[in-house]
Amino acid sequence: MQQLTLKQKIAYGIGAVGKDMVYALSANYVLYYYKDIIGLSSSFVGLILMIARIFDAVNDPFMGILVAKTRTRWGRFRPWLFTGTVLNALVLYALYAAPHGLSEAGMMIFFTVIYILWGMTYTMMDIPYWSMIPAITNTPAETENLSVIGRTCAGVGAAIMAMGTMMAVEALGGGNERTGFQWLALIVAAVFVVTEVICCAFVREREDPGKMETTSVGQMFRALFRNDQALIVVLSIILINCALYLTSNLIIFFFKYDMGGMGWKGNYTIFSTVGGAMQIVGMMVVYPLLRKFKSNTFIFRVSLGLAMLGYLLILVLCMAGASGSLLLICLPGALVFTANGILSVLTTVFLSNSVDYGELKTGHREESVIFSMQTFVVKAASGFSVFAAGVGLDLIGLVGNSEETEIIEVQTPETLLGLRLLMTLIPIALLIAAYFIFLRRFKLSDETVAANSEELKARHLAETGE
Repeated sequence: MQQLTLKQKIAYGIGAVGKDMVYALSANYVLYYYKDIIGLSSSFVGLILMIARIFDAVNDPFMGILVAKTRTRWGRFRPWLFTGTVLNALVLYALYAAPHGLSEAGMMIFFTVIYILWGMTYTMMDIPYWSMIPAITNTPAETENLSVIGRTCAGVGAAIMAMGTMMAVEALGGGNERTGFQWLALIVAAVFVVTEVICCAFVREREDPGKMETTSVGQMFRALFRNDQALIVVLSIILINCALYLTSNLIIFFFKYDMGGMGWKGNYTIFSTVGGAMQIVGMMVVYPLLRKFKSNTFIFRVSLGLAMLGYLLILVLCMAGASGSLLLICLPGALVFTANGILSVLTTVFLSNSVDYGELKTGHREESVIFSMQTFVVKAASGFSVFAAGVGLDLIGLVGNSEETEIIEVQTPETLLGLRLLMTLIPIALLIAAYFIFLRRFKLSDETVAANSEELKARHLAETGE
């Protein structure tokens, strides 16, 4: 067995920070950049984002197959990780360096090609990054530890961009958002390459990592429909993530046009920082505390209710004329993000529990297949959400700056009302759907999970004769 050194663990975590800084910059700000700064139709931008992300989700298994078949002196994973990083860094810069002077049709073609290339090149490095964990060490405890390090550091990378993007754009562009985003993309791309070079230099797979398992899209869906409890969890993940991604794509427009003022970027940064912090608190503090006293199913229902309450309070405050108060908006916002942190943990726990259930029901243990489905549906949910956000912005008639100045367009009262409703009522409706699907169909209580585990142990003992 190969023990990981501290240097290897740090290098792997550094890689996660860089790659999720890139992902956060793309996932959260492309709609804003091309709608508000470049001036494209938000419906068109949302459509391209949806198509690209669904294609990216479908492409994941095929990338996994390519990695599995790779044999080089540098191993399976590092050639893809390094090549994908360099290409994606170049494309990221191009994405936020939209050329001047293009016609609207030309800009639409440019954006379509560049964004699809961004998704393809990101997949080139993302799949090998996560797939290499079992090849680095064959110690179960180390494998789990490395997974936690990767996920935690990925959260750090996303948090850095949530906290710093708009303030960095302001500083780098000197008030010109288009220039600011271009410089920020260049800096993030450079940091990205450096972090992944560090990861490639210090994290090496074992000499004989063994056969790498791959999963096709067909396998994922067959496994899902054989396991009704996994299906319920996946549907819940889709609905919860659609609500979250819809909010994350619309909230910047709320701060700019509804809360407004010259300090809107600072307010947005504070809100994003509070939200990111509370999401981590939800995962690492609130959930473990609640788990000591309550069942997972109870905590899940309560968390859904708290998220809905948070959205409702934001709407009530806005309708009461308090949309300009950062403190008042942050309070229910913190409630939403804390609940989402808990929900993200619980959906992973429930998906894990559904694996035992599926093995008892079908006789097949399809852990890797079921968890591959999680990545697939999260990307698909992200795509649908950003499309809905783009169409919604056009339907309410939001007029973006489409200028290289800091002059903020004044929106009509009807447009502001539509924005408030989009970012609160639709997420509430999605969470209500998740609540009732879960309430009516989910049956893996703590007692059932424990019973399933004991039954599986007894079955395995009988099969092995030990």
